[in-house]
Amino acid sequence: MKNQHIEKSIFCDVIVPASIKEVWKAWTTNEGVKSFFAPDCNVELKVMGPYEILFDLNAKPGSQGGEGLFILAFEEYKMLSFVWNAPPEYPNIRGQFTHVIIRLEEISGNETHVTLYHDGWGEGDEWQKVYDYFVKAWDRVIMPRLKYRFENGPVDWNNPPRFDI
Repeated sequence: MKNQHIEKSIFCDVIVPASIKEVWKAWTTNEGVKSFFAPDCNVELKVMGPYEILFDLNAKPGSQGGEGLFILAFEEYKMLSFVWNAPPEYPNIRGQFTHVIIRLEEISGNETHVTLYHDGWGEGDEWQKVYDYFVKAWDRVIMPRLKYRFENGPVDWNNPPRFDI
């Protein structure tokens, strides 16, 4: 029997007090992404369309966040898949892509279950540091911000809510 490799992945979820259409818009439009994910972005909902999420607008181009990222696949109101990269402080692997899948499931007309699955991790110390970073970032910052956005309104990027990473 061959040695089987179990793929390392991140999984987190949240129940959002909003309709599935509102949550879909939050993940798939420039206006929506800016309402919870990051202060700026370049999102075009089409296969191979940009899915660039910009966190640090004062940094030099190439170090502002998720630059050069793109959409792999989507199923309207159900699934969004895109590539992701490491933060700029990890230059040895920043140029490589991992893979994120967002799935939406309607609980009721004003509640949506959102799941996030992130895989495609390499091995070694730098990969482990980036993996550990995103375990916390997705579950303790991004998903809570999504919920916050629908409970309190769009994030004010001059005074964003603080979540412990």
